[in-house]
Amino acid sequence: MLTTENALLVAAAFLVGGLVKGTIGLGLPVVVLTALVFVMPLRDAMAVFLVPGIASNVWQATNGPWLGLLARRLWSFLAAAVFGIAVGVTVMAGSRSNAMVVVLGGLLIAYSSYALVAPRLPQPGRGERWLSPLAGASGGVLFGMTGLFIVPSLLYLETLRLPRDQFVQALGLTFVTISTTLALAMAGHALLGADHLILSAIGLPPVFAGLWAGRRLRHRISEAGFRKAFFVALIVTGVYMIVRSLGGGPV
Repeated sequence: MLTTENALLVAAAFLVGGLVKGTIGLGLPVVVLTALVFVMPLRDAMAVFLVPGIASNVWQATNGPWLGLLARRLWSFLAAAVFGIAVGVTVMAGSRSNAMVVVLGGLLIAYSSYALVAPRLPQPGRGERWLSPLAGASGGVLFGMTGLFIVPSLLYLETLRLPRDQFVQALGLTFVTISTTLALAMAGHALLGADHLILSAIGLPPVFAGLWAGRRLRHRISEAGFRKAFFVALIVTGVYMIVRSLGGGPV
């Protein structure tokens, strides 16, 4: 797995992922996993994403005075996500890669369609006590299977209507927690090896270079137009993944 070609592909995927995230504020795991799944099994792509996925969120999780407050409010959400990830990785470890790619494609379509329409979901209110673990567990299962923690978990976090700075720190706390859990779960199933970690480390410099370039690009293009084109492209990619996977061929 550790070849010059794979190293270049990983570097390119993280560079583009960082560029997209720097431009519109999201999309790093979506871009990286979508790109890598065309050249390696999804479980390998998930392993390769781990080091930059954790490193790029540690600062975000700790940069702010609300860590304790958020931990107290989100503990059931995060604890349920940890349990869900363990279940999801177990399912992923015993499943065909094509089946997981179908799930990944479905998540891309669902997430991108939601982002294009951008409906305002209602706040959970008194239902937060039971919705938090439900959203965490279901999102954790899907994250353990596909590496994406977007539907329904991140959509649920948006309904909490946290102030912007708190929301950013909540995302950092969430992603550090789930990425670390994913790494431990994959290691427990012998799905995380030295080659994965080396390729993952290779992704660190390009992802930060992409973030820097994306932030500069943000002021020179139409962010709304770039965002729309990005999500339309994800829908097309998701449909392609599903069609190819159901046809039995490699993605």
